[in-house]
Amino acid sequence: MPRYRFKDMISTSKFTEPSHEIFYYGDFPNTFAWGTTSSAYQIEGGWNEDGKGVSIWDEFTHKLQSQISDGSSGNAACDSYHRIDQDIKIIKELRGISVGYYRFSLSWPRIIPTGEINDGINQPGVDYYNNLIDELLANNIQPMVTLYHWDLPQALQDKYEGWLDQSGIIVKAFADYTDFCFKTYGDRVKFWITFNEPFITAQLGYGVAAFAPGHYSPGEGVYYAAHSIIKSHAQAYHIYNNTYRESQKGQIGITLNTNWVEPMTTTDLDHIEASQRSLAFSTGWFAEPIFNSGDYPDVMIWNVGNRSEYYNITYDRLPKFTEEEKELNKGTSDFFGLNHYTSNLIVPCSYYPEEGPTYDSDQEACGDGCAEWPPSASSWLYQVPWGIRKLLIWIKRTYGDPVIYITENGISEHFSDGLDDDIRVNYYKNYIDEVLKAIKEDDVNVKGYTAWSLMDNFEWAEGYSERFGLHWVNFTDPERTRIPKKSASYYRSLAGSGTYVRP
Repeated sequence: MPRYRFKDMISTSKFTEPSHEIFYYGDFPNTFAWGTTSSAYQIEGGWNEDGKGVSIWDEFTHKLQSQISDGSSGNAACDSYHRIDQDIKIIKELRGISVGYYRFSLSWPRIIPTGEINDGINQPGVDYYNNLIDELLANNIQPMVTLYHWDLPQALQDKYEGWLDQSGIIVKAFADYTDFCFKTYGDRVKFWITFNEPFITAQLGYGVAAFAPGHYSPGEGVYYAAHSIIKSHAQAYHIYNNTYRESQKGQIGITLNTNWVEPMTTTDLDHIEASQRSLAFSTGWFAEPIFNSGDYPDVMIWNVGNRSEYYNITYDRLPKFTEEEKELNKGTSDFFGLNHYTSNLIVPCSYYPEEGPTYDSDQEACGDGCAEWPPSASSWLYQVPWGIRKLLIWIKRTYGDPVIYITENGISEHFSDGLDDDIRVNYYKNYIDEVLKAIKEDDVNVKGYTAWSLMDNFEWAEGYSERFGLHWVNFTDPERTRIPKKSASYYRSLAGSGTYVRP
C-alpha cells in the first residue's frame, strides 16, 4: 500500500456559478493599466551581433530546425534590435489615452554573454536596453521588464545543464544577473517580472523536449528545472526587496501561465477532483510555494511519491525544499502575473507508462478543448471567454486575493491572414468583458491587462506560421514593416476610453 494517500485534500464545493450575460457594459477603474507585450528572442533578431552570446533558442533552432514547423529561427525576427524607433512608433500610436505600459524581456546572453557575470558584461547589449527604456519613458510609456523569457545563455546549459543544476550555480548566476539589471535599470524600471511561464521552461524545455534546450526527462528533469527556477525567483525577489526597493520604489513578481480547467462532468466528484489536481500540478506547482505555503501542493508531493513507490524509485523525483528555503519562497511576489489564453475539459485518468512515471501520468488527470468551442490557428487554443473569469475567481480564493496583472492574453491567426482580424477583435471583446465582470461582480483585484502581442513575431515551435500580433509584420521585407490590424484600432479605442463597448 502506498504511504501517500489522496484523502481530504481537495475541496469539493463548487463555485457559485458566475452570471453569463453576453456583455457587461461599464467602466474599468481609472487606475487600470493597459499594455501590450513582446519577448526578446521573438522580436529582436541580431542574434550574434555586438558581442551577444548564444542562447539555448539560438542553438535549438540552428541544430534542430525540424522541431520548428516552418524550419525558421529568430535570427532576424522583427529586427527590433535595429528598429527601436519603429517599435516606439507603433506603441505610441497604440497608446491612445491609456495604453500606458509596454512589457518586454531582457536577453540574458545579450547582457552577459556566458551567463556568468565574472566573465564580463556586453556593453552594447546593456546600451540597447538603456536606449529602449529611455525612449519608452520619453514617450510616456512605462516599461514592464521580464528578466527571463526562456532564452538562457547556452554556456550555462553546456557547463551546468541549465535549470537542471541542483548545486546552486544556476541560482547564483541568475541572482548576479538580476542584481546587475536592478542596479543598471531600476532607477527607471518600476515593474519587474522574474520569470515568464516557468511551467513552459520546465515541461516543454526539460520534460518533453519540445522547446529549447530540448532535454527529454519527463519524469525527473521537469521537476528539477522547476525547483531551480523557484529558488532563483526567490533569490531575485529578496535581492530587490532588501537592496533596491526602498530607493527604487518598484514592484517585483512572477508571471504564471494557466488554462482554466473545467470538469467534464460538473456533478461528478471524480471529475471535480481531477480538475483540481490539474490546477495544482500546473498553477499550484509554482503558485503554492510563492503565494502560500512555501512548498509544493500536497497533492503533487503525495502523487509523485505514490508513483515513485509503485516503480520502486527511492530517490526524490520531486526535490524537497529545506525549511529555510520554504521560508525564503513564501510571499515572494508583489502581484500575480497571469498569462491566459484558453480552457480545457478535464477527466480523471490513471495510467502507468512502461518507461516509468512522467509528469503527465503523475497528476492522474487528462484534458483538452471542446470541439464545440471556436478554434484558432493554434491547435491548443480554443475561444472560451468565461474561462478567464472562472480562473480569476479561483486565483482570488486560492491565493489570498492577490493583486493580479493579466500579462498575456490573445489569439492566433494563420500566416496568410490579412489585416481584417475580426477573430482577434471578437476575442478581445469577449475576454476583456469577462475580466470586467470579474472586477465588478466578483471583486477580483485585477489591476491591468496586457494584449499579446504588440506585433507578429517568432512563435517558438510554430515559427512564423502563426500570428498573434496587433500589427502585421512582413517577414520577407528587410525593413520588417509593421502595419496595424483592425484589432490595433479596437484595442486602442477600448483602452483609451476605459469603457467596455462594442466595436
